[in-house]
Amino acid sequence: MGCQQAKKSFSQFPSLVFISSLVLIFALPSNCWSAERLPNVVLIMADDLGWKDLHCYGNEKLDTPNIDRLAKQGLLFTDAYSAAPVCTPTRAALMTGESPARLNITNHAGGHPPNFRKPGTNLITPIWLRYLPLERVTLAEQLKQAGYATGFVGKWHLSHRDKSDTASDKELPTEPELRPEHQGFDINLGGCQLGGPPSYFSPYKIPNLKGKSDGEYLPDRCADECIDFIKSTKSKGDRPFFLCWWNYSVHYPFQAPADLIAKYEMRKGPGIENPTYAAMIEGMDASIGKLLDAIDTQGLGDDTLVIFTSDNGPFAANVKPLRAEKGHLYEGGIRVPMIVRWPGHVMPATRTSTPVVTMDIHATILAAANLQADPSNTPDGISLLPMLEGGAALQRDSLYFHYPNYAFHKENRLGSAIRSGDFKLIKYYDNDSVELYNLREDISESRDIAQEMPNKASQLRSELEQWLQATGASQPQHAD
Repeated sequence: MGCQQAKKSFSQFPSLVFISSLVLIFALPSNCWSAERLPNVVLIMADDLGWKDLHCYGNEKLDTPNIDRLAKQGLLFTDAYSAAPVCTPTRAALMTGESPARLNITNHAGGHPPNFRKPGTNLITPIWLRYLPLERVTLAEQLKQAGYATGFVGKWHLSHRDKSDTASDKELPTEPELRPEHQGFDINLGGCQLGGPPSYFSPYKIPNLKGKSDGEYLPDRCADECIDFIKSTKSKGDRPFFLCWWNYSVHYPFQAPADLIAKYEMRKGPGIENPTYAAMIEGMDASIGKLLDAIDTQGLGDDTLVIFTSDNGPFAANVKPLRAEKGHLYEGGIRVPMIVRWPGHVMPATRTSTPVVTMDIHATILAAANLQADPSNTPDGISLLPMLEGGAALQRDSLYFHYPNYAFHKENRLGSAIRSGDFKLIKYYDNDSVELYNLREDISESRDIAQEMPNKASQLRSELEQWLQATGASQPQHAD
């Protein structure tokens, strides 16, 4: 972006002017003026980590001291949501700032074949896009253009190629051509089509991440690569960095160091139903601690915005008091942990019940870097900066979700959902029914009040259907 273009972009973003007149130089590349440096950004996303899968979120049997420390140093969101109940749509939404419905990336990349129909039903799932097209402008591309060093480590799952993919007038990119290094990242270690690692212990059998020694644990190796990226960037000058660490943990296969498994075998019971899964969570926490320690040791803590979250709810884990799990539009499938740390901007040891969603992370990072959404993208998120920095209320009425597909276990019902205030409505496509819940009174979604509050149900259904139409959301079809 040139100086004149940058100035024009800033003039179109008046909501930031209040910070101070000096903010103008933040929005401009270093070759325009000698400017105060932009913040580093570290975005850590766990895979299949549930809302209750951390000590700081209420599971006292789990030891997650490093993520707990992150929460003490920042803001913990009690009502954060993933863009979808499965991974690929959430990742695409994070990269583009658009909802899965608008992207038509609504299911996990592999998923079921086109025109899939669950046995015993006549409902056919719509065809969805199984990868992030190269022509989409990503968060990494925008930050790179603004002068950031950009690094990706871990699970991508946005480059899947399927035999059902077709192109009428040109050959589509191959899977390697859709990986992070072609979507704005300077480096990519581990990002490919895989939804889960063949092994968490070296040899990993991940095509672009070779083990350094047999038995090496993947979360530790990824943490080391993140630290190396930061050190390498800092050795080359004062360039800010954007690091995406999208953990493979705690996705299946369930594998963890033997000593941690033995530790949680001793704690097995309510809250620790699967000792290996619990061990994976602590193993991931320890690796995140290595990265956070490295950031602080290098004196970068005050200059670094750290965001931690998960891509969807857990698979085969205890989600109580929430209902259901990954693949479902109930709270257990889409409510996720989220913590933000940014010293001097975010008040430490605070909590908020403000509902937020994955696309807000995209908008927030852009705002922190004094950038606007690319004109080719339609923002479905809102920057959280005013709330993070000054406690301002978030100006939004509703959050929307669309999952017209089946998860691998095929037990979910195809549907869409809206959360508005304390109320949440789910619309199901198999019988055109709705369910309504008051989350403040019934977080477990155990009592459907649609019949008790028909006017509220009708209002929310109308709002949801208007949003589905506005985004061009694909719809399941009934077989003849």
